[in-house]
Amino acid sequence: MASKIIVIGNVNCELREVFTKLAKLQAKQNFAFAVIAGDLFGDCTTEKELDEVSALLQESIVVPLPTYFGLGSRPLPTRVVERIEAKDEVCSNLYFLGKRGTLKTSEGIRLVSLGGTLENGKQSNRFHPGYTDADVRALYGTNSADILITHQWPKGIRTGSKVQLPDGVTTTEETQPLADLCSTLKPRYHISTSDDLFYEREPFFHMPSEEQPDEKPLTRFLSLASYNNPSKKKWMYAFTIDPKAPHPLTVPTGATASPLGPVQTKRKGLASQRESYHRFAGPEDYERPRKRTRGPPPGPQECFFCLSNPNIATHLITSIGNECYLTTAKGPLPSAKTFPELGFPSHVLIIPFTHTPTLNTVTDKEARLSSYTEMQRYRTSLHSMLKQRANNQLGAVTFEVSRGNGVHIHWQFVPIASDTITRGLVEAAFKVEAENLSYPKFEPPSEAAREDPSAEPGDFFRVWIWAPSSSSGGEQKEDTKPEEECIILPLTPDFRFDLQFGRRVLAKLMGLEKRIHWKDAVQSQTEEEADANAFKEAFKEFDFSLE
Repeated sequence: MASKIIVIGNVNCELREVFTKLAKLQAKQNFAFAVIAGDLFGDCTTEKELDEVSALLQESIVVPLPTYFGLGSRPLPTRVVERIEAKDEVCSNLYFLGKRGTLKTSEGIRLVSLGGTLENGKQSNRFHPGYTDADVRALYGTNSADILITHQWPKGIRTGSKVQLPDGVTTTEETQPLADLCSTLKPRYHISTSDDLFYEREPFFHMPSEEQPDEKPLTRFLSLASYNNPSKKKWMYAFTIDPKAPHPLTVPTGATASPLGPVQTKRKGLASQRESYHRFAGPEDYERPRKRTRGPPPGPQECFFCLSNPNIATHLITSIGNECYLTTAKGPLPSAKTFPELGFPSHVLIIPFTHTPTLNTVTDKEARLSSYTEMQRYRTSLHSMLKQRANNQLGAVTFEVSRGNGVHIHWQFVPIASDTITRGLVEAAFKVEAENLSYPKFEPPSEAAREDPSAEPGDFFRVWIWAPSSSSGGEQKEDTKPEEECIILPLTPDFRFDLQFGRRVLAKLMGLEKRIHWKDAVQSQTEEEADANAFKEAFKEFDFSLE
């Protein structure tokens, strides 16, 4: 059942005025409860503030409905601490959540609170307005939250947002631990405070979990101004929440991907390397020969192409459809300078949601075709973007490695000069490189795949080579090649295949031999975000997921 909630920013000891206003609202709205984010009390250094605290403790100031509060930047008054320790409440209807607290209300709504500012050192008592990394990690076990209340903002919260801050306005400090906490708990609402600013970000969605692969949990972040702020910014906010309502299956209009990035965890050795680099880097290292016996393939929680992996690099995701999604590549083959007409690398991965090493192993024909169709739809949209941005001077190569002992099928899309394609150099380069390595010969798609291209049998390396038909200007002649060619290199399960083969061929063609391995082209997160945002801006006109 849905409940009406009201949240309030810093009260700063203006207790009588705030609770009087709240009582008038409560008589009309009948809220289930109220939440005060930030500082309920001020410094308590003036006579007025001391009188306000006394009146509250003596209950001559009435709290009109159940009200929960945590910590902001100031310590609680000594008398308030003593009252909480003695009675577990400040007065009737006023309850302290603690610096680090979790509470499930009678309406079934789970509140999680982490007050204070980030500090180094050991954990302190529950009345101290400071928290540590250990305090944050202790809340991970909560697993979920309907409402998360923090004093500081999560790091990166404004990334990807179109909501602008007023000139000259500064926000509260942003911290990575709070970003990790929000990413872990995936709250329906994340409430914070600012002195003279009201900020409400577009909703953002988190990646589906393995347990609920179809759901995209949605978080609404907002920060309330202080009561009686000189700018007259909004200091209270009401909304309705149903803790039993299912998470959305599709992304609402206007929502963005989570701006918070992957959860920062401390790992050692290879695990940390994979967490840092493999997420969208391509398949190169999954099948690296090992001296030891190969273990089982990663499951969805460990697969760096699965949205249920908690270490997902959300800042690389550029579009999410119904069956698959797009990301910009980590360590892209072309750089932002390779194609000046684009201004970004445009090395893109098209990744289906289904955790499977090959499409042809998906036994449900309808599901297989649905995934394949949308992946091809993304390719067509990318082609349309290149046509417009590059005035038909760029084509594209899309390649995939489909092997039963792989991890998660995906296609890599890389732009390349149109004339390189129309002169037959791309197709020849793949065939010559295969011959030089004593690989099998490339073949056209099989007869079975002509009827159902999602069911190309066996293991294979597949390449689509596309160039706009009008790249040389004028009308297309009848004897010109079609816009696209598809060639397939058949493989056997025991065949030792270079997983960098596709990238290596294109790197040689484009004069980018120094970028053959993605690790030699790694960018900073700031550069990755800039490229992803530039790509999204260019692609949005062609992105059918936004329709």
